[in-house]
Amino acid sequence: MHDVVMRGGTVYDGEGGLPYAADVAIDGDLISAVMPAIGDRGRREIDVSGLAVAPGFINMLSWAIPSLIADGRAQSDVRQGVTLEVFGEGSSMGPLTDAMRRDQIERQADIRYDIPWTTLRDGLDHLVRLGVSVNVASFVGATTLRVHEVGFNDRPPTDDELEGMRRLAADAAAEGALGLGSALIYTPGTFASTDELAALAEATGGMYISHLRNEGDRLLEAVDELIEIARRAHVHGEIYHLKQAGRANWSKLPAVIERVEKARTAGLDITADMYPYTAGATGLNACMPPWVQEGGFRAWLERLRDASVRQRVAREMRAPGKDWENLYLAAGGADGVLLVSFKNDNLKPLTGKTLAVVAKMRGRSPEDTAIDLVVEDESRVGACYFIASEDNLRREVALEWMSFGSDEAAPAPEGVFLKSNPHPRAYGTFARLLGQYVRDEGLVPLEEAIRRLTSFPAKNLRLDRRGRLARGYFADVVAFEAEKIADHATYADPHRYASGIVNVFVNGEQVLHRGEHTGARPGRVLARRA
Repeated sequence: MHDVVMRGGTVYDGEGGLPYAADVAIDGDLISAVMPAIGDRGRREIDVSGLAVAPGFINMLSWAIPSLIADGRAQSDVRQGVTLEVFGEGSSMGPLTDAMRRDQIERQADIRYDIPWTTLRDGLDHLVRLGVSVNVASFVGATTLRVHEVGFNDRPPTDDELEGMRRLAADAAAEGALGLGSALIYTPGTFASTDELAALAEATGGMYISHLRNEGDRLLEAVDELIEIARRAHVHGEIYHLKQAGRANWSKLPAVIERVEKARTAGLDITADMYPYTAGATGLNACMPPWVQEGGFRAWLERLRDASVRQRVAREMRAPGKDWENLYLAAGGADGVLLVSFKNDNLKPLTGKTLAVVAKMRGRSPEDTAIDLVVEDESRVGACYFIASEDNLRREVALEWMSFGSDEAAPAPEGVFLKSNPHPRAYGTFARLLGQYVRDEGLVPLEEAIRRLTSFPAKNLRLDRRGRLARGYFADVVAFEAEKIADHATYADPHRYASGIVNVFVNGEQVLHRGEHTGARPGRVLARRA
């Protein structure tokens, strides 16, 4: 007698093999059998005939920490088949000083919460104690390490500070961190040198994964830097959300692919992940040069209140960044910048309007309007930037070394989440991939797409017994309607669930039953294998 038997499905094993008809048995938190016509009965028998049955999907780039604290069900992702959220793009839940904790609490917006932890592992354990429906794992953030030892200033670390950062990185790795994550267009992460990043990546011994120093005018140089860091640190390297920002840079994708594949041929493990949308999402800080943001958020805010500084910032926003990536220009100006989240209730009516529209409403230049909004909101102000090429997205989806991540939270269309708009990728990334790009456009076979959602990232992250439907593997399982799966979230109406996911199991417990959340919260902290 098995705990659960899922009968009559079409199994996609996660390894890219051809699908086949089989039953799947679960006992405890493990898969105990995958074979045609399992003879033993299950305490629970689930009919999955007509459904694709696959390992749970891995979200390689998640910002779900606050949303999981507010609602551990991770509704938008569970309803897309996600069973693991991976954090750590530049910043991480630890290590934190008391000053860092106070700063983070002060800058919280709609979701308010205490930060009782100081280390990365303590933070992840805190999520699990609260109760989450998905597994969680994280890189240690290079920016977090830098702030811990150096602060927010634009200077290299001293030898002692660098050694302190390396010790913290090694400690995080010993507690299960997946490696080092960096985000090199944001201050103070942008102040880190190649040498510093290589030293920290080496100290973790895990993957080095990075939001490149530049995704636009100096994209190729930034790719070269990631490859160089991986080579010097003797680690796997991955490019976060690969894109070519700005029409003038769309033609660079072939050269990026050539660089990555040359490195792979030479024996380096270099991979990438992506989300299938032409707009990215970040804050209005990505419109403004790093020098004005040095010293942390409060220092940035005070500078923006100075008339002479404002003039200089506005002037530099209108010109290509000489030593920084100007996403304002990459989006083609104010018409390509969609405002999606504010901290100040008085500004929330502007949600869903472009920067150009708000500037016209206020009778101000777009540049001055962006500065005004940051000052009035006392936040970086969330925004979507329309910067990428649809044709390039299609080519990236087909790359064998590409995995996928939402680069978003895991909200629900209720409560506190309705106070702001996410990027539609929060609700649609994985369904959009499997529906539009795999089924409708046929860019890759379904079994290959599932491989790159499951076993491929699991192996890259060195996770124990995840990412396959095989006996002895952990029972993270999704059953879905391959012919019906679809995303429904839009930029204008982003709080809309995807459809087509029927059943989801996490560590052997069912969290989605016939498309509805069960309320179960069996998520665990996953660590990198030594």
